[in-house]
Amino acid sequence: MTSPISHRKMTVNNRFTGFTFTEVITASLLLIVAIVPILRGLSITHFHNKVIKYKTRSLTLAQSKLDRIKVRSVYHYNDTFSQNDLSLDGLYLCNVDEAAAEKNLKKITVSVGYDFNKNDQLANDEILVTLSTYIARRW
Repeated sequence: MTSPISHRKMTVNNRFTGFTFTEVITASLLLIVAIVPILRGLSITHFHNKVIKYKTRSLTLAQSKLDRIKVRSVYHYNDTFSQNDLSLDGLYLCNVDEAAAEKNLKKITVSVGYDFNKNDQLANDEILVTLSTYIARRW
């Protein structure tokens, strides 16, 4: 009678026969062929997840910075809003550019990115989000 655990035949000595070398190699190759694409997909997904995380945080920080500038401009329109390499949250940096559009109108552009090389300067290839708006003199 065979054991319910194994489907292998028992020999005359009541010992189970083992797997052959060819069977072990074939099973290993099948596992490798199945696992490699799965691991590749997981690593790509992990990379895209990090990029989305950086961009989402940059967008939140840029919107917050732009909102603070808009509020400040109500009473301090003549102040300059331009800033470079301003640290917002750890390694997230911000550049604010200001340009006169008309007599009582300014264009404000906020660029936020992650300082990947950790040199406390926001390079063009590190900018993840750029938002622009116009502010007008209120009084």
